[in-house]
Amino acid sequence: MKKVNFKNLEVFFKKVAKIVDPKIKEILGIYLDKKTQKLVNYQIEVGGKRFRPTLAVASCLVCGGKINDVLYPAAGLEILHNCTLIYDDIIDDSKFRREKPSTWQRFGKSIAQCIGMNYAAAVFQAANRSRDPIKNSEMFAEAMKIVVEGEILDILFEQSGRDNEKYVKENRYKKITIQDYLRMVSKKTASLIRACCQVGGLMAEAKKSEINALKNYGFNLGIAFQIKDDILDVYGKKKEFGKRIGNDIKERKLGNIVIFYALKELSPSERKKVLVILRKKKIKDKDIKEVIKLIKETKAKERAYLLGENYIKRAKENLRFLPKNKWSKILNDIADFVIERNK
Repeated sequence: MKKVNFKNLEVFFKKVAKIVDPKIKEILGIYLDKKTQKLVNYQIEVGGKRFRPTLAVASCLVCGGKINDVLYPAAGLEILHNCTLIYDDIIDDSKFRREKPSTWQRFGKSIAQCIGMNYAAAVFQAANRSRDPIKNSEMFAEAMKIVVEGEILDILFEQSGRDNEKYVKENRYKKITIQDYLRMVSKKTASLIRACCQVGGLMAEAKKSEINALKNYGFNLGIAFQIKDDILDVYGKKKEFGKRIGNDIKERKLGNIVIFYALKELSPSERKKVLVILRKKKIKDKDIKEVIKLIKETKAKERAYLLGENYIKRAKENLRFLPKNKWSKILNDIADFVIERNK
């Protein structure tokens, strides 16, 4: 893995957060009293790099757009992302997000679901404050629906659990192919990252060829982003990653590229051992350690990293269709960051 200095990029992330966060809170707080505003602000205040609004801003600026034209759509995209996180944490029973209690853990599942509904409505209020409300609303709706499809696949890739959910039990995948995995991540992760780049181009009134290049850049970037997340789930350091290591194992997921590659490489007896653990009713810490130990005896990490690098290369190839300026350099650096990050 190459060592890259991302200091300038970190500064840019912080600049975007500083100007987008007030818009996010403004949109979330419309029609609410102060007490409810505190509830809905919790998810946003838990943190995050504002990766998605940064992509929208950079994609707008690279095509000659003005930052004020993309602020509300960028805020809407971050709200949409956090809306998915609220429900994702409920679905996965995740108690922590960035080392702080998840929204449902903090307020309870019923209140968290209500907060999630507020976020879903706020997404379209952000679109209404853009220069092209109809196009933005349609893109946000498309992204949201595709993310839901991806979430459903991710649930069906789980090997056990949800015993009271008949549909999941009857439609669970007992094995997945690489095509299944890529279909899931392209929907659950890449579709929203693609939308971020597309929105930026549209707000800049970019050429059709430039918008297509941004869409393709974002889509490939999104797949690489999820691949890196999968790697960090097994090989990351909890303090840096901000999530429990081995969480995908605890959630019995086959939809993790590292687990997928490891199962291909392990001996039949070792593979059976991993699958028996993934199909247990209750997975203990020692089970997670056992699976990670077996994975680390394979070349799954290296294979996953190479696959992620391949998608980063595909993403970067689209940058040649965009104007050459400091913002195209930012987009290039973001691509490197995605595959080299530790969190």
